[in-house]
Amino acid sequence: MNFEHPTRRTTQGCDTFDLTVDLVVDPGLTRWEWKDEDEYAHVRRLGIVTDTEHQAVDAARDQVLAMLTERSGPFADASAWTSWWWNPAWPPPAAPPRLPRPAATGERVAPAGG
Repeated sequence: MNFEHPTRRTTQGCDTFDLTVDLVVDPGLTRWEWKDEDEYAHVRRLGIVTDTEHQAVDAARDQVLAMLTERSGPFADASAWTSWWWNPAWPPPAAPPRLPRPAATGERVAPAGG
């Protein structure tokens, strides 16, 4: 499970914000482990993940572990997920739209905060 802010639609596309920490669960739902805890601690130290966001992440961790224990939410029907397979009769996805060309100023500008 990936912990991230909800995706936001903007005039340029979609904004995402990954909170770096993930929960990896084996297909049988018998084992799990937290992934990238060191990265999460680092973004906390840098202030990229605020105290308020950290509290929300901690609450979400508790909720996810409860769903895993109860076999509810996305864990309700694990056998359906482990047996799912792409149907070869489905058509390939449409090509994504092309990104607009950058302005011809010759100058590169770093993104805000980066």
